[in-house]
Amino acid sequence: MTKTRIEHDLIGDIEVPADALWGVHTARAVENFPITGVPIGHYRNFVKALGLVKAAAARANGIAGVISKDKAEVIHRAAMDVANGLLDDQFVTDAIQGGAGTSTNMNANEVIANRALELLGEEFGKYSDIHPINDVNASQSTNDVYPTALKIAVIFELRELIEALSILESAYRFKAKEFRNVIKMG
Repeated sequence: MTKTRIEHDLIGDIEVPADALWGVHTARAVENFPITGVPIGHYRNFVKALGLVKAAAARANGIAGVISKDKAEVIHRAAMDVANGLLDDQFVTDAIQGGAGTSTNMNANEVIANRALELLGEEFGKYSDIHPINDVNASQSTNDVYPTALKIAVIFELRELIEALSILESAYRFKAKEFRNVIKMG
């Protein structure tokens, strides 16, 4: 039997796997939106972009005094763990979901909050120290985070596409030289 912890939101209590970095909001999204069976963690560049957006927000919030510099630093470190691909398996919300990406944004907030707690040596879910909404999502809106991360992810994807097209172009040029003396129809 899997060990669990209890997390709470306005709807009530819910059991979350004890070792999961995600929390109550992600659990509800997984339950409410099982649409494609493809988790958002499948999209490496999008998760990377989410981590970078959250890292930048943490840095800005620390400088602006919205959250303490200590909280900003540990949130930044946790968000960079997301950006660097260390936590992709914790992004479990479905790629298609209701709303404007709120479930994905909350998945990111909870993963980053719990990773930050882990870095501090605290228990997952001890949100009195690092809160997913009040600290990780401070000064942000899903309507800012999601489209910004999506645009950054598209840039990453386009860079990969350009590199792949360059390799394909080189292969075609090589084949053109290889077969230049072969008589062809047309």
